Amino acid sequence: MDYYNDFNITSNQDVSTLFTERELFTFSDAALYIKSLPYKRNSNKNDIACVLKDSYGTCSTKHALLHQLAIENMQGDFKLMMGIYKMGTKNTPRIASLLAEYELDYIPEAHNYLKYHNLILDFTNKKSSPRDFMEELLEEREITPLQITDFKANYHKSYISRWLKEEDIPYSEKQLWDIREKCIKTLSESTLVSQ
Repeated sequence: MDYYNDFNITSNQDVSTLFTERELFTFSDAALYIKSLPYKRNSNKNDIACVLKDSYGTCSTKHALLHQLAIENMQGDFKLMMGIYKMGTKNTPRIASLLAEYELDYIPEAHNYLKYHNLILDFTNKKSSPRDFMEELLEEREITPLQITDFKANYHKSYISRWLKEEDIPYSEKQLWDIREKCIKTLSESTLVSQ
């Protein structure tokens, strides 16, 4: 299957109403709108509507919002996924100098996206595509919108902890997390500039 089931937004629930108030009446219209918004961290990820209120978002907040839209409209075939992939120079060239500075080939990064049957849907930004991470995917699991905050961060840190030991990487968990934060900051800044 290389397509997903587009659907009309017919629910009167909160997220659906926020989209229809913006004259977005189908899932594909909503998804393209969300994809067009800049990549930037939201101040309140616990508010499912933060992307629409802030007019920007991350892979977590954008896909959690779209997943909630599908839930409200009885479209259970859309799954919210969290994958851990190798964020490196091949798929993320904008962090190449940072990885070189710290002598790292890649950093395990957590990424959220939607799955419709076996089709991967990535609405993170205008240029995002499943090709950006699927070849380097290490593992994935289905999550709920409520798990994009603490659960995701804890799961990601636990994975990094195991990875550091298995690969004998000469950094502490905190040091590697700080390097990762520098990478994310670089990506946020360069994405905002290119919008």
